[in-house]
Amino acid sequence: MPVKLNRHVNLLVMLMTLTAAGCSQNAKDALTITELSPEENNAYVDHYYQNYQPINKTEISKTAASHKDTVWERLLSLYSLPKIENDRIDREIDWYLNHPQALNTIQHRAEPYLHLILDEIEAKNIPGELALLPVVESAFVPNANSRVDASGLWQFMPATGRMFGLQQNSWYDGRRDVYASTKAATTYLKQLSETFDGDWLLALASYNWGKGNVKKSIEHNEGRNMPTDYWSLRMPEETSNYVPRLLAIAKIFAHADEYNVNLHHIPNKPYFEVVHLDSQLNLNKAAEMADMSLHDFMKLNPGFNKSKTAPEGSGPRRLLIPVAKAESFKENLAQLPFEQWITESYPADDDESTAIYLESKPTVTVHKAKAESVKIIAKVTSKQSVKALLTAKKSDKNDKKSVSVASKSKDNVKGKSIKIPTNHIVAMAQKISVNNKALAEKTKAVTKGQKPVAKTPVNVAAVTKNTSQNKKSKHG
Repeated sequence: MPVKLNRHVNLLVMLMTLTAAGCSQNAKDALTITELSPEENNAYVDHYYQNYQPINKTEISKTAASHKDTVWERLLSLYSLPKIENDRIDREIDWYLNHPQALNTIQHRAEPYLHLILDEIEAKNIPGELALLPVVESAFVPNANSRVDASGLWQFMPATGRMFGLQQNSWYDGRRDVYASTKAATTYLKQLSETFDGDWLLALASYNWGKGNVKKSIEHNEGRNMPTDYWSLRMPEETSNYVPRLLAIAKIFAHADEYNVNLHHIPNKPYFEVVHLDSQLNLNKAAEMADMSLHDFMKLNPGFNKSKTAPEGSGPRRLLIPVAKAESFKENLAQLPFEQWITESYPADDDESTAIYLESKPTVTVHKAKAESVKIIAKVTSKQSVKALLTAKKSDKNDKKSVSVASKSKDNVKGKSIKIPTNHIVAMAQKISVNNKALAEKTKAVTKGQKPVAKTPVNVAAVTKNTSQNKKSKHG
C-alpha cells in the first residue's frame, strides 16, 4: 500500500512539473508527454528539461537581418543550443549590461579571429554559440596565461594541448597559436559532446573542469537518485558560472537590439591569410614588411617565443598576415635577400639610434672559431644624419677585441665579411651620438635666430676606411 501511494504521489508531482514547464513556454513550443520518447520522459521527470526550450530562430532573426553580410549574421545562423531560463544566466547578463565597455572590448579583440573560428565551427558541425567560448576563457586575449598555466585564446593546459597536437618548446607554444589552437579546441569540444551523448552543457563543463571530474559528479548524483544535468551537479564556483556566462554572452549578442548593445561591423570575410615560409624569419622584419607594428603583428602570431619563427621541427613555418597586407608582404619577402631573413632589429636606448643585428651562417663569416654565435652588424642611415648606433657583440672568448661586420662598399664581394676592432665600433658610436646632439642643438639655435656653433661632422666613411686598414694590418 505505501508503495502504491508513493507511485501516485510521484505521478502527481510529475504532472505538476509538466504543467508548470508548459506554462512557461509559448503555445507552439509547448512540450507534452506524448511528444517525448521514453528516454526523454525520464529526463523530463528528472528535471532535465525543466529549464530547456527549443531554440527560437525567429527571435534572433531580427538581429541577424540588421547585420547582413557580417560575422554576426553568420554566427547567429549557427546557434543551436536550447533556450534556457536560469537565474545564473540572468546574473551574468546583468553584469555585462552594467559593463558596456567590456562588451566593446570583447568585440574589438574578437574581430581578427571570429571568421576563422566560425569556419571551424561549421567544419565540425558544432553549435555556433561555442565560437564565443574565448570570451569566457581568455576575453579574446591570444597570449593570455592563467595562474594554473593554461594559455591562449582557448586556455589549453600543457598536457591537454599536447594531446591535441599543440607543440610546446622554447621556440613555440601551439596553445597560443590562434590557427592551430582553434582547430584543436573545436576538435576537443566535439569529442567531449560525444562523450556525454550530445549534452553540450556537460561537454562545456568538462572543458573547464575536466572530463573525469564531471563524470564523478554525475556518479555522485546517480548514487543518490538526484538529477544529473549540468544545473544539478556539484562543481566548483568557476565551473558553476562558466556555462551561464557563455549562454549569457550568446543571448546578449542574439538580442543586441533588445539589450541596446551596439554590435561592431565585422564583415564576414577572412581577416588574415596564411603565408607559408621556406625558412626562419625574424618577426620584427616580418612586421615591417607587413607594414604593421610588432604589437599588432603578434596578435596574429603570438605562438612564437623568440624574435624569430621556429626552426624546422620546432614549430610551423607560416605566419598569419592581414588579407589587406598579404600581397605586399609576399612581394617584400620575395625581394628580401635570404641571408637577411633572420635579421634582428632592436630599439637602442637613444631614441635617435637603431641597432640592427644579422645572425650569420657559418659560410658567410671568416676568421671565426665559433661561427654560429657571430652577429653581423648592418649599417642604417636616414635623411640628413646617421641614426645608427652600431653595437658590437663579443663572439669568441679567444677574439674579444673584434667583431665581424658586413661590408657595404662596392668593391667588396657580396657575402664577404671583414673584422672591425671593437674600440673602433665604440668610437664610431660615440661620434655618431655627439653628432646627433650637435645637430639637435644647431636646429634649436637656428629656430631661435642664434648663430650655430660649428661642429665637425662625423665622417662615417673615414671610420670605415680606418677599420679596413686595421683589418689589412692585422690579417694581411
